[in-house]
Amino acid sequence: MIRKELITDLTLEAGGTLSGAHVVYHVSQEAWDGRKPVIWICHALTANSDPEDWWPEMVGPGKAIDTEKSFVACVNMLGSAYGSEGPARENPATGKPWLLDFPKVTVRDMVTASIVVRKALGISSVDLLIGSSIGGFQAIEWAVTEPDVFKRCLFIATAPRVSPYLSATVEAQRMALEADPTFREARDLSGGAAGLKCARAQALISYRCFEGYCLTQFEADPDTLFAGRAASYERYQGEKLVRRGFDAYSYHTLCDALDSHNVGRGRGGVDAALARIKARTTVVSIDTDALFPPQESSVWARWIPAADYIEISSRFGHDGFLLETARLTAILMK
Repeated sequence: MIRKELITDLTLEAGGTLSGAHVVYHVSQEAWDGRKPVIWICHALTANSDPEDWWPEMVGPGKAIDTEKSFVACVNMLGSAYGSEGPARENPATGKPWLLDFPKVTVRDMVTASIVVRKALGISSVDLLIGSSIGGFQAIEWAVTEPDVFKRCLFIATAPRVSPYLSATVEAQRMALEADPTFREARDLSGGAAGLKCARAQALISYRCFEGYCLTQFEADPDTLFAGRAASYERYQGEKLVRRGFDAYSYHTLCDALDSHNVGRGRGGVDAALARIKARTTVVSIDTDALFPPQESSVWARWIPAADYIEISSRFGHDGFLLETARLTAILMK
């Protein structure tokens, strides 16, 4: 996919304005030809705007989301470490990265940035909007904000409002960042790296489930004195996130943004907000997902006028949205 960038002014929901904000996005063709169907993907927490990178089994030539037959677009969310305006970008007032000075952004602000990109691309109608996890937060918010734009929506492993359980897991991750003394020193983007590794390890536990860990991280030696394989895996995942260029300040910003999610704010409640959605919608939950359990998803899915609800089985908890590609492909092709 092709990386692009635009600069715009954004008025933030929590107050203030980002002047000259950079918004990075990827598209599958240089420009939309006005004929190909448009598929818009909203990415998850530490992913980027190139879905071929993090969803390779689903996105690409000849895949379920065919980048040759459709015009595929994805915007890097505000606050991310991967290009859009956030703590890693340069603060024009200081000439240095924003770090802790970056203002709070909300999921609605992220959607506002996506709308700017949509309009810049000359797209008035989107054939399919897809979002999983916090990408689903954006997708639901967007479908409520611009109900006449979308023909079909696919919301996977997500919710219309952040739950107390998710907020608790996010706070534990923020505490890990803040416990690293280099985070508050905010000298450069390397600050808080140890805390970020810990936060990522904590997050991964909530992304997976008991069965998944037992399946992939069991001790092969029946006489092991101290179990270490799962611990090693946790450390590896924390280090991997830091190695691929994510920073603690962007992570902290996105954790705050997660807590902002509530499509019902100012709209008469979640049920009233979801009733605005006009697109044919499919809500997919995962039976082992602790963050967005089926008992929650099956309730709010009924508040969307033209929605189908599907529950899929996975050994990998919330991360099933990345791993259960055969099942998701079948759902997508219906």
